[in-house]
Amino acid sequence: MPRLEAEVGPSREPLTPTVKRALLALVIFFHVGGGWALTQVEPAKLIVGDISPMEVRTVPAEQAAEPEIENAEPPPPVEVKPPDLAAIVEPPPPDLPPPEFPIAKVDIPPPEEPPPPVIPPLEKKPDPKPEQPKPVQRRPPAPVPQAPLDNQPQQATPAPAAAPRVMSASQLGFLVPPNTLYPARSRKAGEQGTVMVRVFVDVTGRPAQVTLETSSGHSTLDEAALSSVRGAQFRPYTEGGVPKTVVVRVPIIFKLQ
Repeated sequence: MPRLEAEVGPSREPLTPTVKRALLALVIFFHVGGGWALTQVEPAKLIVGDISPMEVRTVPAEQAAEPEIENAEPPPPVEVKPPDLAAIVEPPPPDLPPPEFPIAKVDIPPPEEPPPPVIPPLEKKPDPKPEQPKPVQRRPPAPVPQAPLDNQPQQATPAPAAAPRVMSASQLGFLVPPNTLYPARSRKAGEQGTVMVRVFVDVTGRPAQVTLETSSGHSTLDEAALSSVRGAQFRPYTEGGVPKTVVVRVPIIFKLQ
């Protein structure tokens, strides 16, 4: 340790507070002075876009230089003589006479006259004799056939068939009753009434003919009643064990409840 101190030398004494303050004030002064000096320097101005304005001018096109014509005398006029048409157009040649051809003379004898025609004499025909009418023969009248006289008595003509009996549906009865459907349109319209249907029933009980006897006043109800009766089946009507046709009156009632 004593050797190290001898090489380095004696240590310096520490700075006093007064010296430290002086150094600090000096440093602050230099900083403030440098800043103030920088603020006094004017920066160079940068000019952007400093371009002179552009001018556009219209320049007239260069005209072609006219050739210089020397003052010369005009040429003398040339006289043009009209053409002589008589010399150009030749007259037509004169008409030539038609050619003459020698003709040999031939002696032609005159034609001979034909002999006169010979006309034969006309022969007279005898006059025709008138025809005499033929006598007409009359035929005797045909004999009228007489009906043979029979001693048997004449048969009496058959009497006309009796009209079929008319009865009600309740008297005859049904095998298949009519299935009557109330029309929806009539139900909405509030239509109701009674339809009387006249039915001609054959010997088997089938409705052979169905007609309207009394209307209900509404065509829709009438047609519904006729359709239902056509599909019905009646009991066959018999008299003495013999089936017969019959007329049945069937009432169909349409009533809203």
